[in-house]
Amino acid sequence: MYKEILRSIENIEIYPIISLIIFLSFFVCMFIWVVRTPKDHIKHMESLPFDDQDSTIKQL
Repeated sequence: MYKEILRSIENIEIYPIISLIIFLSFFVCMFIWVVRTPKDHIKHMESLPFDDQDSTIKQL
């Protein structure tokens, strides 16, 4: 049943291509962002969970 419905839609073959392009472009952009991020920023973000002085959550 679904095959017939999908076959009746014109230009349906473009949607998987568009979704693949969006998927790949997201991961390529994330990879570029990770590679270009300064090491100092990564070190700072890495130490945040253990840093009590900069904590914005108040303990009750």
